[in-house]
Amino acid sequence: MVTNNRKYADLLVDVLCIVLTTIGANSYFLVKEYEFAIPLVLLAIAVANILPFFSVRKHYGRIRLCNHGVRCLKIFAVSTFITIGFKIYLLINWYYREWQDFLIAVIIIFVVEALIFFNGIFSVYLSSLQLGIKIRILGIVFGMTPIINLIFLAIIIKTVSDEVELETGRHELNEYRKDLKVCQTKYPILLVHGVFFRDFEYFNYWGRIPKELIKNGATIYYGEHRSAASIADSANELATRIKQIIEETGCEKLNIIAHSKGGLDCRYAIENCGIGQYVASLTTINTPHRGCKFADYVLEKMPDKIEHKIAKAYNTALSNLGDVNPDFMSAVYDLTSQKGIELDKAMPVPENIYCQSVGSKINKAIHGKFPLNLSYHLVKYFDGANDGLVGEDSFAWSDNYTFLVTKGRRGISHADIIDLNRSDIPGFDVREWYVQLVSELRIMDL
Repeated sequence: MVTNNRKYADLLVDVLCIVLTTIGANSYFLVKEYEFAIPLVLLAIAVANILPFFSVRKHYGRIRLCNHGVRCLKIFAVSTFITIGFKIYLLINWYYREWQDFLIAVIIIFVVEALIFFNGIFSVYLSSLQLGIKIRILGIVFGMTPIINLIFLAIIIKTVSDEVELETGRHELNEYRKDLKVCQTKYPILLVHGVFFRDFEYFNYWGRIPKELIKNGATIYYGEHRSAASIADSANELATRIKQIIEETGCEKLNIIAHSKGGLDCRYAIENCGIGQYVASLTTINTPHRGCKFADYVLEKMPDKIEHKIAKAYNTALSNLGDVNPDFMSAVYDLTSQKGIELDKAMPVPENIYCQSVGSKINKAIHGKFPLNLSYHLVKYFDGANDGLVGEDSFAWSDNYTFLVTKGRRGISHADIIDLNRSDIPGFDVREWYVQLVSELRIMDL
């Protein structure tokens, strides 16, 4: 109820700003007749451009600027609509006796409305994460194209409004439960990345998830292993990393959350590298437990010369980025269905470790993000329903399996499930899903 009251209070402020902007845009006859009204009109325009920055609801950081921007755009849209209607009325009733009067009135309208518009558009372009590059560019390209520009204005307003609402709601929720520390598990969380990525300091593989978990009491560590290597080599790296964390912190055990190939690396490490005693739980996220059939096909059809060129280019590029001896082809071969089935049989579900697996799928590739929206069709041909890389039949492992499905057109891709794109998906709040996942581990005293 309190939140709704705050929304209504902000709405009243927006209505006031619409009135002030509309008055400013249609002030020609007023200031022509009464020159003393000019300062009042300028003040009204200034207030309408500044007031949206202040909100009864608490917005922080970039969301405060996002909220300001989208409110300005809404004020622009409504006041422009009212002004156009008013001007049509004046024209029909012959209020403009001289063409000079009409021209000056139009210039005033343009200046006032342009001021509130650019105030808003610059704010959202600078601060929004959800607009993306494509919408920003198309918004600029079609900014002066009638009808199409209105469509993109509506898209921008809807996208940023949803972003502000979600982020504000998340902040309020975290403030409400901050003392509960719902993610403060008995054992720390170890996040293990998948193939062809690393734990970079300035670009988190797990998107916004780690910060959200930490806000709710979690202690987070990262696998810090190579981007590409055989499962056996990655497992040995992870085993060393796990022992290092145990030794440095004295935490006894870890809760591992592993994505993609990282899940296979962890299973191998538990089975063959002697770290089972240090693992309280293992959660695999979109892991190809029985490999990927499309990988078999690609490797079979790809000429050796091209295969070696791709591998060399990748290994060289990642070595230059600090990766130690990346091995592209070993990683790829371990993800084939033949190798996957072989490894799956050799790595049974470990005893005395809580194990669970998670999978998801893309609903319609056209609504997904590049490049998984393209690879989806190839994977579907061989593996059926998939997340852009891994088929649904390969996700399930252990007796605890969750398959995530959304009602939206997009679904949840291999990248979406770890928030790699930092993209808000209708019907699936990825950050809250991880909060609940870790909270359940806490309830289980893990």
